[in-house]
Amino acid sequence: MSLKQTLTEDMKAAMKARESGKKRLSVIRMVISSLKNAEIDKRAELSEDEVIEVLSREVKKRKDAREEYERAGRQDIADGLRDEIDILMNYLPEQMSEAEIRRLVKEVIDEVKPSGPREMGKVMGKLMPVVKGKADGKLVNLIVKEMIG
Repeated sequence: MSLKQTLTEDMKAAMKARESGKKRLSVIRMVISSLKNAEIDKRAELSEDEVIEVLSREVKKRKDAREEYERAGRQDIADGLRDEIDILMNYLPEQMSEAEIRRLVKEVIDEVKPSGPREMGKVMGKLMPVVKGKADGKLVNLIVKEMIG
């Protein structure tokens, strides 16, 4: 079953659950809406990778917003966003651990052999297609900066 079908089935289940599935229903509806908007923009059906990309983008938006709300002292809103992130993460592929990312970054650095931090783009260019949807881009960026030095 495709990810879009899974989302639709989960939306139906949340609708049947009424009160207990309200937050989940809201988040799933929002994601389905984002997917439909992406399909309208593309003027074609999204592939599974593109669906994962949209989901990743939605998670990133919420993580960024959560950080802002935490800095502003609005823990109540930040907690709500954390719940939304947890719901969305269930639909993404299993996330890579920091150790796996470091190993992958080391392999790419050994392959590309950047002469310094200025060539970080070459490393990121090779790395991001491999980790797309499986790792947070910020974390990957920090590890690459650290390892290139």
